[in-house]
Amino acid sequence: MKLFSFLLWCHLIMLSSCNGQNDNFAKTNFSPFFTFVLGDTAADIGKNIDCIFQDKDNNYWFASNGEGAYRYDGKKILHYTTKHGLCSDYVWAIQQDVNGKLWFTTRDGICSFDENTFTDYTSTIKNAAFGKLTYKKGGLFFGHADGMCFYDGTTFTNFTIHPPTYKPKISSAYREYSVYCTLVDNSGKVWFGTQEKGVCCYDGESFKYIDGKDLDGPAVRSIYQDKKGMLWFGNNGGGLYSYDGKTLRNITEERNLGNDKFLKHKMPVDKAGSLARVFAINEDKHGNIWAGTVDAGVWKFHGTTLTNYTTRNGLAGNAVYVIYKDKKGELWFVSNGDAINRFDGEKFSRVNFR
Repeated sequence: MKLFSFLLWCHLIMLSSCNGQNDNFAKTNFSPFFTFVLGDTAADIGKNIDCIFQDKDNNYWFASNGEGAYRYDGKKILHYTTKHGLCSDYVWAIQQDVNGKLWFTTRDGICSFDENTFTDYTSTIKNAAFGKLTYKKGGLFFGHADGMCFYDGTTFTNFTIHPPTYKPKISSAYREYSVYCTLVDNSGKVWFGTQEKGVCCYDGESFKYIDGKDLDGPAVRSIYQDKKGMLWFGNNGGGLYSYDGKTLRNITEERNLGNDKFLKHKMPVDKAGSLARVFAINEDKHGNIWAGTVDAGVWKFHGTTLTNYTTRNGLAGNAVYVIYKDKKGELWFVSNGDAINRFDGEKFSRVNFR
């Protein structure tokens, strides 16, 4: 066996060394013995799923806050962790840049993935020069303790969204202007959902803050723009908001669906039937807005009608942290962090990857 392995290695070296002599032959006639694929085969996706992403090759990626990342190509599941080069097993977000590289935002840093190789960019992003944000289509945003970073596919640029007078306490990791979510709207404006200052809008020249109606105070966890151009904000306590560029509406407050114990009294109390702690927003093919809460299932909003769906309707759990729309326009709902659900128009069912 050892002799066979040695001869195989020698054969590969010889083929490699011949590339310069007959490059055309190498490209047209040589077939490699195998293709190396990083990752471990898994029977199912893991728990604590914080993000779903479909890449340009239509693979589905699932970010786990504790178990790394999973890739599903429609047939098999591959599992990636720190042993494969991922900079942390606590993965929060996945994006893809204009060059096709995937980017993983984790608890311990940010890394890219390209051609089966992970590269840690944590220091590069942290030490990038500060400058004016000049958005380019397809660019990515990364958040860190000192502000935000924009990557246009070539250059990293750090910037801040807070006023020059703001001086955070060095002794504390808490930041009122920390960004939870980012959206680029149809006109090119950039919207940031913050920890405690509501929603910040950047129009290419200046930063403007949208607050009031309890939008500032609790964290803004989700921002979405629907087909008609309406903006929707999901707030962890304030609830569901709509904004048409002039008027901010608190849909939760209007429908008396709040959770005052959580919002006003800072008590971590879940409330069934509430629309107060919104973490995810998306839109289906029919123009319905879906809002996922962490304690009361998911809500469908159509015009003036609100409908609440919970475990009674087939959801695997009433904590819906993620609602993702794939390239076919189908919605994927992550409930309780470890179950992927689909909606058939009447009820929810769990997606089985096995």
